[in-house]
Amino acid sequence: MARIPLPVIKPNLTDKIIGYFSPKTALRNIQDRMKIEMLSGTGVGYNGASKSRPALSNWNAFGGSAETDISHDLPLNRARSRDQVRNNPIANGTVGQTTTNVIGTGLSLSPAIDAQFLGLTQDQADDWAANTKREWLLFANSKNCDITRQQNFFQLQDLVFRSRAESGDVAVITPMKDRGSVYSLCLQVVEADRMSNENRKQNTDKLIDGVELDEDGAAIAYHFSSHHPGDLRKTNMNWQRVPAYGENGRRNVLHLFKKLRPGQVRGVPDFAPIIEQLKQLGRYTDAELQAAVVSGMFAMFIRMDHNAFGDLFNDDGKKTYVENASKWDGNLDSGGRVVNLLPGEEPIAPNVGRPNSEFDPFVQSILRQIGMSLEIPYEVLIMHFQSSYSAARAALLAAWKTYRRWRDWMATDFCQPVYELFMDEAVAKGRIKAPGYFSDPLTRAAWCAAVWTGDGPGSIDPSKEVKAAKERVDMGISTLDTESILHDGIDYATKHRQLVKEKAMRDRDGLTITSNDGVAPAAPSENSLEEDA
Repeated sequence: MARIPLPVIKPNLTDKIIGYFSPKTALRNIQDRMKIEMLSGTGVGYNGASKSRPALSNWNAFGGSAETDISHDLPLNRARSRDQVRNNPIANGTVGQTTTNVIGTGLSLSPAIDAQFLGLTQDQADDWAANTKREWLLFANSKNCDITRQQNFFQLQDLVFRSRAESGDVAVITPMKDRGSVYSLCLQVVEADRMSNENRKQNTDKLIDGVELDEDGAAIAYHFSSHHPGDLRKTNMNWQRVPAYGENGRRNVLHLFKKLRPGQVRGVPDFAPIIEQLKQLGRYTDAELQAAVVSGMFAMFIRMDHNAFGDLFNDDGKKTYVENASKWDGNLDSGGRVVNLLPGEEPIAPNVGRPNSEFDPFVQSILRQIGMSLEIPYEVLIMHFQSSYSAARAALLAAWKTYRRWRDWMATDFCQPVYELFMDEAVAKGRIKAPGYFSDPLTRAAWCAAVWTGDGPGSIDPSKEVKAAKERVDMGISTLDTESILHDGIDYATKHRQLVKEKAMRDRDGLTITSNDGVAPAAPSENSLEEDA
């Protein structure tokens, strides 16, 4: 067994003073320090906490609270994150791609009430659900649901998710405004920068970056500035305090962010851990692109003989020649140029070595790290598949775990709360019948139960995936409704009604089609991915 070398601990000035009066105490202090050094610097305990290892000796990490670690840097993190989304194709594409896969055309409502608890037959429950969905679409499809009257509910989902990704969090205020439409509920999306302390005051135990807390750390109110702090309009800044809940428990503000730590009050942009990598990769790409452009141009240099220069030109001609030659600034934007050198000058042609053969492998390596941080496989991040069907499908399935998790977050934190606010108004106005809705919280929850579905993931090889779906249903480990939603996000009941309608139309017009009409299966695509061996 290898022996652990003892660290060398020399007595300091304090040890020497103590040792003069009490040698035993000084020796005990030195021994205690030796034990601490042994625990932190050898195989005992965690090497990551060692201060004696050369690689870690200058690493001074500060163990701050969630507020301390996030709040101070948050404004700059937000600004840099948005700058990258505006100007960096990787960041821009990542936000766009993630939003498309999570939100797509919008998460759709399917009422899923507890019919047994509510004392309804299945037919009664189906009729109630159909009527409620019509009422919901009357609200959701109208741009009156947006306080700015610019987007409907499905478009607002896109804005909310995108804003959260770029800024770390976003707030949605839910005022009631009578605009002459059936429903008064409005949604006001407020950018993260406007949620702040009045007059930029310092944070306190009860007020952190615009969020007012109670003694348990729960939000009881939010403070919003009258306009964005980066707005160039010269208007006075005022703040409004909006209670998180009304007197009857109504949600006045939805604060949407991903909570990463206990005690966290504000959200962190998705790009915060990789902002430096994105910025540096953008600079590297620009440098390589500029170098490739320069190397693609050709300049011809002509050197004149000294004696010929003196024989061919008089003094005025020499002066004019020198002035013209000295005016060239090296600009090759015209695509090429013949450059006359001054007598005695000699051209040196640099070997720029572009295009750089190592550019693509290096960029791919950095993109893999970026993909790991965003929980998106590299192939999906750059939307480029070169491997087999199995590898491509594995990458898409891994990405869809991330997309489904965000989709569930959106449904839980945004869509369902808005739907419940809508139900409150619809039932109060008598447009939706829900006995016992306001008298019992359990009954209200039974009436408000819903499933939110989004666009399907699509298919790499439709034949294989349809076959697998059929086998899952035949084995009893899945249902037609589940497979229908996985396929394109539409529930089976909706498709069934349409199928019944279409079959009746075909039968009526004598166009009944059987399954044995000899319809040839689709030929495989020439661009399909290579099958696994």
